Amino acid sequence: MPLTDPNRLFPTEPKLRDLARALHESIQNLPIISPHGHCDPRWFAENERFPNPAELFVIPDHYVFRMLVSQGVDMTELGVPRIDGGATETDPRKIWRLFAANYHLFRGTPSAMWLDHSFEHVFGLEVPLSAETADHYHDRIEACLAHDDFRPRALFDRFNIEVLATTESPLDDLKWHRRIHESGWNGRVITTYRPDDVVDPEFEGFARNVALLGELTGEDTSTWKGYLNAHRARRAYFREFGATATDHGHATARTENLSAIDAEALFQKALAGRCTAEEADAFRGQMLTEMARMSIEDGMTLQIHPGARRNHNREVFHRHGRDKGFDIPGRTDFVGALKPLLDAVGLERGLTVILFTLDETTYGRELAPLAGAYPCLKLGPPWWFFDSYEGIRRFREATTETCGFYNTVGFNDDTRAFCSIPARHDVARRSDCAYLATLVGTGRMRESEAFEVARDLAYGLVKDAYCL
Repeated sequence: MPLTDPNRLFPTEPKLRDLARALHESIQNLPIISPHGHCDPRWFAENERFPNPAELFVIPDHYVFRMLVSQGVDMTELGVPRIDGGATETDPRKIWRLFAANYHLFRGTPSAMWLDHSFEHVFGLEVPLSAETADHYHDRIEACLAHDDFRPRALFDRFNIEVLATTESPLDDLKWHRRIHESGWNGRVITTYRPDDVVDPEFEGFARNVALLGELTGEDTSTWKGYLNAHRARRAYFREFGATATDHGHATARTENLSAIDAEALFQKALAGRCTAEEADAFRGQMLTEMARMSIEDGMTLQIHPGARRNHNREVFHRHGRDKGFDIPGRTDFVGALKPLLDAVGLERGLTVILFTLDETTYGRELAPLAGAYPCLKLGPPWWFFDSYEGIRRFREATTETCGFYNTVGFNDDTRAFCSIPARHDVARRSDCAYLATLVGTGRMRESEAFEVARDLAYGLVKDAYCL
């Protein structure tokens, strides 16, 4: 018996289900475009086997361990490393058994759907994961990982990935991307320019990071002009390794359009560590506008991922570091926050700014009206806590009437868990096909149009938005 229902996420009404299934069958084998994520390029550079089931499914995936932590499991029991080198569990079978014993916690969540899809379609497992089947799962996955067909490059090809974008700091030397390029492998793994550590005055070591940016580029980053030129130089370097986009994970969507004199003064305060919280936010906002101007120059798509109250738990942050499951959504303003940037460059047809949100209340009230008016704006797909059937449905219902489908950019998986990529794209494709079937069934779209839109949502829009 399969772990996953072949009709999952389709409408229950027979006629609509048949149409949703037909729509999905027309797109399910399209190549995957993964334009934004956090997979490790080292996997593809070295092409070594994945170490064990725990390191493949549990340790890197904050969707997984945050749920277990919410039920009292300590991260160290799950093998999540400590930044101080302190003791954590290292026995992968013990970690796996703990995960399996708590797998019931994921019932009804998108994580369960992604995981079951991976277990069934990647590793051929047919019984549900539980404490009783933990060792069977571990042994099966471990045996598969020993075969060359389960090395990163082979899975990349099997998953039908056309392009996968990773995310790196401007201070990264991109050596793993260089090794991929020099290896002769034809898989397309590209980088993305993520400058948070050199544009956020509140990022630890900001001044030191800016100085390193200067050393890397030969620019004088103690001056505003030299600092901006250093960004231009690193963006050009990233483009040598396929980058077509930048990404900005700011706490807010705030933008500014300061004069060069005022920007220089604010920059100097940031370097000196004298910015207030308000001034630090203003500097981040100024840098979004500067990055938009640079995108007009070099054609790179600009992504803004605001609204995450990052590293919410101080103890977890100090013990395990960033991105450990304690980033929490918060209220986000877009209409007022983006106005300085939009006044400066919002009507530029050569600029693409993709907006993401963790605040669903903004979909109909702010984001769709903005994207439905400004030629530079596109809406990113439901992200992080909302990349689920319900999240995707709510997104389509709240935005389509105002900005249509063609001011959105398809789907991205935003994952660190490599084996979940096909599963996440399958959920997105099924969810969109279910929504399109309801539009046809209620007379809001012709059936022939639904097939065209389904293909665009799965493949065409993302290629256009990210210049791929």
